[in-house]
Amino acid sequence: MTPAEQSRAAAAICRLAPVVPVLVIDDLAQAKWLAEALVAGGLPALEVTLRTSVALDAIRVMAEVPGGAVGAGTLLTPADVKAAKAAGATFGVSPGATDRILDACAEHDLPLLPGAATASEIMALLEKGYTVQKFFPAEQAGGAAYLKSIGSPIPQVKFCPTGGIGLKNARDYLGLSNILCVGGSWVAPKDAMARGDWAAITTLAREAAALR
Repeated sequence: MTPAEQSRAAAAICRLAPVVPVLVIDDLAQAKWLAEALVAGGLPALEVTLRTSVALDAIRVMAEVPGGAVGAGTLLTPADVKAAKAAGATFGVSPGATDRILDACAEHDLPLLPGAATASEIMALLEKGYTVQKFFPAEQAGGAAYLKSIGSPIPQVKFCPTGGIGLKNARDYLGLSNILCVGGSWVAPKDAMARGDWAAITTLAREAAALR
């Protein structure tokens, strides 16, 4: 899968909803219920971060939920890419971008949202053919004002910003022409997950889905 093909696939995923939930799952028993609650609320694209011991198993479970598109976040090594693809991930997200990560995603046909935070990083990925990128860490790296500024000299690149984004500032990003969606963890609060309050998570997802 070429970088251009990956970006087309990533763009289609990003356009499914204005928010991609960024999920850290510690309890595998929550995975199915969480995915169903978020999809029911109108957020079908789900990013499961590979930060816990059950993350890959959670991807396997969530990949079976109808209407969802489950991806793997925090891809750091080629082994992560291979394992994520084998678990059923339909896209990948990395905090930055290295040649080894890019090559692995091409080899395993996994559409990637490669991370970038500076004009040089954005341009380097654009040279390789990646026209859809993750902007991370969004708030700390300059926020919506930065992305608005970068859109003038580099309009070819569209972004999914992640990091420090919540209900209060999501619209600041979504109102920009170079933003396809945002990533955020606020739609799946840990206290609601611990209580098994899936209705509350569906309500948060509906609020997020209405942000566009």
